[in-house]
Amino acid sequence: QHGKRRDPTIMNQSIAIGKTLIKVPFHTHTHMAEHNATAAAATESPMKKLKDGDVNGAVNGGGNISSVIPGWFSEISPMWPGEAHSLKVEKILFQGKSDYQDVMVFQSATYGKVLVLDGVIQLTERDECAYQEMITHLPLCSIPNPKKVLVIGGGDGGVLREVARHSSVEHIDICEIDKMVVDVSKEFFPDVAVGYEDPRVTLHVGDGVAFLKAAQEGSYDAVIVDSSDPIGPAQELFEKPFFESVAKALRPGGVMCTQAESIWLHMHIIEEIVANCRQIFKGSVNYAWTTVPTYPSGVIGFMVCSTEGPEVDFKNPINPIDAEEKQNTSIVPLKFYNRELAKEGKIANIKLHGFQLLIEDGS
Repeated sequence: QHGKRRDPTIMNQSIAIGKTLIKVPFHTHTHMAEHNATAAAATESPMKKLKDGDVNGAVNGGGNISSVIPGWFSEISPMWPGEAHSLKVEKILFQGKSDYQDVMVFQSATYGKVLVLDGVIQLTERDECAYQEMITHLPLCSIPNPKKVLVIGGGDGGVLREVARHSSVEHIDICEIDKMVVDVSKEFFPDVAVGYEDPRVTLHVGDGVAFLKAAQEGSYDAVIVDSSDPIGPAQELFEKPFFESVAKALRPGGVMCTQAESIWLHMHIIEEIVANCRQIFKGSVNYAWTTVPTYPSGVIGFMVCSTEGPEVDFKNPINPIDAEEKQNTSIVPLKFYNRELAKEGKIANIKLHGFQLLIEDGS
């Protein structure tokens, strides 16, 4: 279930090699190219871990990296038709194939190191703070003294890092299905994966949906779902049965935050998520968003919901994490989140036609 955004079934990645553009569809074994020689080279060798600085590698099946230095990494997908975001690749640092997905880390020219799963960017050193801080502090800063937190997915450790800023938290469970993501993040993104070093953290390697179903009723103050896009295996993370499991695992007045796509690209998906959450969560139900330049459209959204019980006002945070964190010198300072950001329009004040009404009256 790891990943900020991932389409595990249909995706194309384009890599520019000199003046040749290679397009390769994910999860197929047929590589299409505009140049026969480069197409042949693209299928010569299997996915493997590359030595530091190695400039040639090839991927069959779920990945599709051909030679990428010199070159550009691009994402092309039906999930964001008609557009693509590209980063210049300076060096491939890691390529590997786990039991679940292809994993790559590369050094980019402008965004630092980049983590890629199944050909889709999950985080970059430059802008990961916006996603990690918002998905964590929007829920945790809205309830008094959260003590027990569950993270579903989030194997890179960024959400853990942010949860660990809250001194009231006594225990953090994280359930990540792919151990390779954890290990690679610890090696190449130590400032992100630093949360694993916190003694309050317990890592469970396995299926997050099954873990949540088995959780004791009312056992968590907060559940944070760092999910993939609602395609393929991750689709169930956006459906009613999953949200019902989340609500059951939360105490009265407990909170959930889950990745909820882009307002510019996925309004039909957002409408369905909002409808499902309104049926399940009997407290507050809100949509929030933030900017992440390396995600499609530059925007990513979150559903923030609470169960029936003590009132939760996500627009008026009550936990002063941005003051408290100044006392914690063991992790990098907050870079993006502050209480005023939540108060001044990043929750539910979206003026796209029809959306404000959807949030305000549930229609």
